[in-house]
Parts: sequence; structure tokens; C-alpha cells
Amino acid sequence: MQHAVGSPLPPPHQPGQGPHAGWATAAHQPGPHPAASQGPAPVPPPPGFPASAGPVPPAPQQPPAPSGPVPHPQQSPVPSGPVPQPQHRPGPAAADTTGHVPLPPGAPVGAPAAPPAAVTVADPAATPLAVLLIGPAGAGKTSVAKYWADRRRVPTAHISLDDVREWVRSGFADPQSGWNDHSEAQYRLARRTCGFAARNFLANGISCILDDAVFPDRPVVGLGGWKRHVGPGLLPVVLLPGLDVVLERNAERTGNRRLTDEEVARIHGRMAGWYGSGLPIIDNSQLDVPGTARVLDEVLARAMASPPNW
Repeated sequence: MQHAVGSPLPPPHQPGQGPHAGWATAAHQPGPHPAASQGPAPVPPPPGFPASAGPVPPAPQQPPAPSGPVPHPQQSPVPSGPVPQPQHRPGPAAADTTGHVPLPPGAPVGAPAAPPAAVTVADPAATPLAVLLIGPAGAGKTSVAKYWADRRRVPTAHISLDDVREWVRSGFADPQSGWNDHSEAQYRLARRTCGFAARNFLANGISCILDDAVFPDRPVVGLGGWKRHVGPGLLPVVLLPGLDVVLERNAERTGNRRLTDEEVARIHGRMAGWYGSGLPIIDNSQLDVPGTARVLDEVLARAMASPPNW
């Protein structure tokens, strides 16, 4: 038997079990019911009828009481076999979670609203936020991002697009061998992976800084792609030192991270298109890594007070 709400009834109490075991025991004792052993009550003579006039007609006969156990008025007889146990009905499957906070699908980072003039701007060194550090090869993006993330007063993650691209080992499409459909597909896949990781960190209260060589002449693939995957709350900042500095830093690289001078010059020339875009630009030609990180904090404080329209 089940309640109207669908939850199974508990198993019936057995004699000697539970705080109300005496109720079930009294209801199932063999023998006549206590009320049936007293017989019919005598009927008094009607008013004015002499008591010695004769015997009083008997009252209508009551049906005999049952000789077996009398079931409780609101309880079915206990079956003689084993008591069936209620079947467990599994509830709905637990919602899929990522980490220790459920991550809503497709929930981007909202754009920060500009605070009123009378409100103190939040300190970027202690506020969870998402930053996209843009720049050519040799601009120092990875070094600055790691340094900045290491010294934040809130938990902060560094996500490098190049590192994620190189997760592919067999079949890695190296852009130095030529930009083709395979390298383009792996780049897009790495960017989506980085965007999901950024949203996951932010949903769990962890800031993040991403670095990528985003080109201004490819807005849909570059900056627009990051905005779709992370959200309008992403704060882009451009690192753009002089060409001579970029060439010197690139010469210190090894492996497939090192590019030819011609490729570095070509990328640097394309990055110059960020001037006039409205995005904050840091020329770190004369700055070391700690100095660039300090300027980055100042730029982010202004960006949080007046979010860029990008």
C-alpha cells in the first residue's frame, strides 16, 4: 500500500518491536472479542408494565462474535508468510557537476558594470576576474602571466593557449610547418578548451589569465572567439614592445616556440593594428616582468572602472 504522494509505507510492526508494539499485539490476540463475552444487555420493562406480569420478550439476537482473531478496524490482517519489504525506487540521477560547484552549460562571464563615481573601484589584486593577455611571439605574455598569477591575493590560474595546443602529441599540427586546415582546427579546439577551463575556474571563485597571439585583422576567429567562449566580462590587454625587443626575446627561445626573424617581424606588424582599437596597450620595451605586472594591475583597475567596448 502506498501513500498518495508515492512514498512506500514502512513495514508493519512485529510483536515486541517498536514503541507501539503493544497495539498490534492486542489487536491480534486469539479468542473472543472482549465485548462479545458479555452477552446481550437485559432490556427493562416498558413504563407501566408490571414486572411480574410475565417474562419480557427477549431482545433481537445479535450475531455471534467471531471465534478467531478480530482484525483491527483500520489494519489489514497480517499475512502468514514473510512480510514483503517495500521496494526501493531510485530517485532521479544526480546533476552532472564539474569540480565542486555545478557549472551551467554555456554560462559566460558577465560584463562588469561601471560603478558610480562615488563608489570605490574594486582592487584588481583581490577581485576574481578573467584577463586575456594578447601579444606577438616574444612579447613576454607567458612570463608576465605566470608572474601576475603567482602573486595575486586571490586564487588565480594561468591558461596558455600554446600549452593547450601542445597537448596533442601524435598528429600535432605545427603552425611553423604551414598554417592549414589541421592547425586551424587544433587552434580552435584549444581555444574552446581554454574558454571552458576559464569559466570552470571562475565558477569556483578562481581568477584566470589567458595568453594568446590574437590578431586584430581576424576579429571573428581571434577576439570574437574568446568573447564567445569566455564571455563579455573578459578583460583583454595587449602587450606590444618594440620589434627589436621582440626579436631579441625570440632568439632566446628553443624548440617549436622559436620562430624565424621574418615570421616574428610579420606577426609584429600585424599586431600594430591594435593601436586605435580601444583596447589597453602596454609597451613593455623598457619594463621587466615585475614592472609589467604592476602596470597590468593599473590597467585592469581602469578597465574595471570603465569596461572597454570590444
